[in-house]
Amino acid sequence: MLEKRDFYINGAWVAPAQARDCDVINPATEEVCAVISLGDQADTDAAVTAARTAFRSFALTSHVDRLDLLKALFSEYKKRNDDLAEAMSMEMGAPIDLARTAQTGSGAAHLKGFINAFEKFKAESLPRPGAAHEHILREPIGVCGLITPWNWPMNQIMLKVVPALAVGCTVVLKPSEVSPLSSIVFSEIVDAAGYPKGVYNMLNGDGPGVGSQLSAHPDVDMISFTGSTRAGRLITKAAAETIKRVTLELGGKGANIIFADADEKAVKRGVMHCFNNTGQSCNAPTRMLVEKSIYKQAVEIAAAAAEATKVGDPSEPGRHIGPVVNALQFDKIQNLIEAGIKEGARLVAGGTGRPEGLNRGYYIRPTVFADINNNMTIAREEIFGPVLSMIPFETEEEAVNIANDTVYGLTNYVQTQDPAKAFRVARRLRSGMVRINGKDADGASPFGGYKQSGNGREGGIWGLEDFLEIKHVTGVTG
Repeated sequence: MLEKRDFYINGAWVAPAQARDCDVINPATEEVCAVISLGDQADTDAAVTAARTAFRSFALTSHVDRLDLLKALFSEYKKRNDDLAEAMSMEMGAPIDLARTAQTGSGAAHLKGFINAFEKFKAESLPRPGAAHEHILREPIGVCGLITPWNWPMNQIMLKVVPALAVGCTVVLKPSEVSPLSSIVFSEIVDAAGYPKGVYNMLNGDGPGVGSQLSAHPDVDMISFTGSTRAGRLITKAAAETIKRVTLELGGKGANIIFADADEKAVKRGVMHCFNNTGQSCNAPTRMLVEKSIYKQAVEIAAAAAEATKVGDPSEPGRHIGPVVNALQFDKIQNLIEAGIKEGARLVAGGTGRPEGLNRGYYIRPTVFADINNNMTIAREEIFGPVLSMIPFETEEEAVNIANDTVYGLTNYVQTQDPAKAFRVARRLRSGMVRINGKDADGASPFGGYKQSGNGREGGIWGLEDFLEIKHVTGVTG
């Protein structure tokens, strides 16, 4: 068992002010795999003070120096790929092959994207042509509290830490206490990259503790949070007293609209996307809306795809899915599957209980419900597990209305071979992202949502902008 109680504050690993042990549970075995400590107010204050002190000089460092640090971070990150993958597989149950590729790979891709964006970034400009005596300065907002989730640890850490450091902010990272081990490895990577003391700080803690303390702290200028919509509301309220900037990346209930002219792999592709990372993705296409003329066939394809989905030990290689992250999530998903059955949804694959042959670990049966209406609990709540809800529709108008009938607005999906229809529907969907025919972004792009899926955008130049203040200066030429 690992013992990882120390925090990374002001360029050193330090013991917590007061021991508050917290067990990290391996979701595949339900056994303790590590012990961390949860920080408290004294630890939060120490980390914020270090960041505040470091900001005075780091904010003034040159573009070239900060770009060199990002490149050093990228180099060190690649060296620790296997360590990061093993940590994530153990702490949150990502199958090891997925952890080595998508989980660690998403972090590397975002870091590379930010390097490319920052190379082109200009901190100074004119507000309009010919306004030689006016200047627009883009300056770092200050000390940033970064609160990240357990489901895509490196993806979310990179989307917050890297743009903040790139533009000259200093940070205090609070990773999820459920998946803290990969963040400890990441902190070692930052240290090896050579960042000045106090620029990057990391302490473990829970939401009511360190999370709330950072959100309300008068010396924290900004909070960037990824997690549940419920927690996002609490953070926003806590931050309101000090009028700090808050950016939120929250829940989703993505609709995957499959028209009759969709390609033959569209349904299976949608099922696999829904089940990826064991369904623990905020942008998962969990509602499959299918045109009635192909609905019966689509249900059969989806059921077969679910039955063919293998579930197994995340430490073993292969394309299977692993467990969900903990007992709380396991019980929540079981209750929602039961709710679907009780409310009259037709269960065509999976159901309650563990998959056959697995009597330990937080494993969920890949589940598909058909004949859903959008008022059912499973159509409205974010399940965060391998559970797909299939809803028939007759017209384009009906499909758009069903897709938009949710408090969320993160990612929607459209499957059709008619480009005009695809773009027409995409324009009407109330979400921050729309993916057509299985095509994802090729490079750094804005990630974020509408409505209760949050505010702000992460990734590329848009991610840099979230951490900047705009200053307008007049009366000086040159």
